[in-house]
Amino acid sequence: MLPSRDDLPLSLHSAAQVRDLDARLIAAGTPGFELMRRAAHATWRALRRRWPEAGSLSVLAGHGNNAGDGYLIAALAQRAGWRVKVLAVGASDALTGDAALARDEAIAAGITIQLWSECATLDGVAVDALLGTGLSGAVREPYAQAIRLLNSSALPVLAVDIPSGLCADTGRVQGVAVRADLTVTFIGLKIGLFTADAPNLVGELVFDDLQADPALLAVTPRVAERMAVGGLQRLAPRPRTAHKGQFGHLLVVGGDRGLGGAALLSAESALRSGAGLVSLATRPEHVPAALARCPELMSAGVSSANQLLALASKADVLVVGPGLGQGAWGRSLLSVVAGLEVPQVWDADALNLLAVGQARLPVGAVITPHPGEASRLLGVPTADVQADRPRTALALAQKFDAVVLLKGAGSLVAAPDGRLALCDRGHPVMAGAGLGDVLAGLIGALLAQGMDGYAATCLAVWLHANAGESLARAGRGLAASDLIPTIRQLLEEFAPCLK
Repeated sequence: MLPSRDDLPLSLHSAAQVRDLDARLIAAGTPGFELMRRAAHATWRALRRRWPEAGSLSVLAGHGNNAGDGYLIAALAQRAGWRVKVLAVGASDALTGDAALARDEAIAAGITIQLWSECATLDGVAVDALLGTGLSGAVREPYAQAIRLLNSSALPVLAVDIPSGLCADTGRVQGVAVRADLTVTFIGLKIGLFTADAPNLVGELVFDDLQADPALLAVTPRVAERMAVGGLQRLAPRPRTAHKGQFGHLLVVGGDRGLGGAALLSAESALRSGAGLVSLATRPEHVPAALARCPELMSAGVSSANQLLALASKADVLVVGPGLGQGAWGRSLLSVVAGLEVPQVWDADALNLLAVGQARLPVGAVITPHPGEASRLLGVPTADVQADRPRTALALAQKFDAVVLLKGAGSLVAAPDGRLALCDRGHPVMAGAGLGDVLAGLIGALLAQGMDGYAATCLAVWLHANAGESLARAGRGLAASDLIPTIRQLLEEFAPCLK
């Protein structure tokens, strides 16, 4: 079943872009304190919806506008009859501008501001109003200690705008970060709320545009777009006179000894996702198993590059790498396909061989690295890949002049022209073998049916992630092949075969 339409915008921004939008809203006539007040009311509404019977609030306030939001939230809770405690990390009298006005409003509401210490106690719902999006570098003391206290409190935690310590541009933890149950964010979605470490920290995400002028929002630059129903390209309906030759001949190349299942999963996924014809080029000893499992595949045993060339010359799309291995057999097959001018998806060991210079990527290909493969392709540590996943995806797209799928939490699809899309769907049950092989076959099938590389990869990633979410209700133990019929069903719901 397709996910219901969510309330989050499609556009994703950097922290600087959102700050610029905030400044333009103020310049257009909305006072900064009014925006702060709207943010506090939006947060208070979300808090009451999530914890209506809590009755008690502890606000950790730092400096700057994030602290100002916290003080105004505290004032709203105080007026509603809640028990309120505000702990200031650093001297509250050092606040200036709108944040100082917010502090004064909290005091006027009857709140006593306490200086935070390591002996502080927290009650009720804990509100993180410490650092916001302006953090640069690792979290310093005393903020780091306050965050550790918050995380060890076992209380429900609400983060204002972003969990403190989480980088708004990359989603990485900057030394230490708040683990929130609910994050309420404003004006524009920050890309760092969705990738790298963010899924472990953000919790439920609520967005409020603070009544921003839609015209200003429409012209605000963005760094990426979320994959969602309204922003994905659809396959066209098929005419009633359709025949198999109109929907591409896809060839999967892979399956060295002991790895035959990977190539078979890819081929079966491509077949079930609508490719007109699907062939499998694999080790000869794997052909009987392929025929027994999926007789609709045209399975061929190949032992040499020449044998593969005869098969590949008939294909419209290639999926290369599932179970390919890095031995002489895999290298020889990869050398053949590298010279063919047809759309190709390179996955798994095809990428490892590409990284060590054993192959040349054809023009217009799609590559699908996980973080370890991305690190080898760029020659950098995996930690560097994860430290800035958006930059990594775009760097790979530029280096290889290819559409890049950087897999992982908050998977990213990058194009050489700078387009970037993020998938915020999926589920931890998908952490298992073979799911990438299914995804590679799905991308190939969409290419075979006429989609371009970027659109096909975005749609495939989104369908794959939603299939995993749908099946996650059964819990651990998801097998890669379980996804294939669910992907087929979701694809039909999203883009019906007939009008």
